[in-house]
Amino acid sequence: MSDAPALRARPAHLGWRLFAMTYDFFPALALWFAASGLVLLLRGGTPVPPGSWASWGELALLWAVTGVYAVASWRRGGQTLGMRPWRLKVLRADGQPAGTKALLIRYAVATLSLAAGGLGLLWTLVDRERRAWHDLASGTVLVRLDR
Repeated sequence: MSDAPALRARPAHLGWRLFAMTYDFFPALALWFAASGLVLLLRGGTPVPPGSWASWGELALLWAVTGVYAVASWRRGGQTLGMRPWRLKVLRADGQPAGTKALLIRYAVATLSLAAGGLGLLWTLVDRERRAWHDLASGTVLVRLDR
C-alpha cells in the first residue's frame, strides 16, 4: 500500500495556457539572446542583414532552440519553467509521460497554431476536453494538477 497521494488533474483552460506562455517567454528570450550572440560571434561581429538568407537561417535557429527548450522540459518532467507556477503538466492522453516523438509533433503543430493567429489555441474553447490542435495531433493533454 502506497502512502503517496494519487495524481489528480483536470484539463487546463486557455487562461492557464496563456499564463504559462507569458512566463516561458522570458527563458526563451534568454536563449534567443544566447543563440543570436553566438551567430554574431561566428560572423565576426557582423550582424545578419534583415531579409537575407542568413536572417531566415537565424530565425530557424531560434525556432529550433525554443523547441529544444520546450521538448526537453516536457520530456524531463512534463513542465517548462512557465508551467510550474501554474501546476500545468503535459501528459499522454492516457495520463502517462509523453514520448519524444509526440512532444516534437506537439511543438511543430503548436508553431502552426500560433502562425494561424492562435486558432489552434482558441480551439480549447470549443473542445469538450479543452484540447488545442497540438494536443490533438500529438495525443497529449495539458492538465492542471490539484494542490
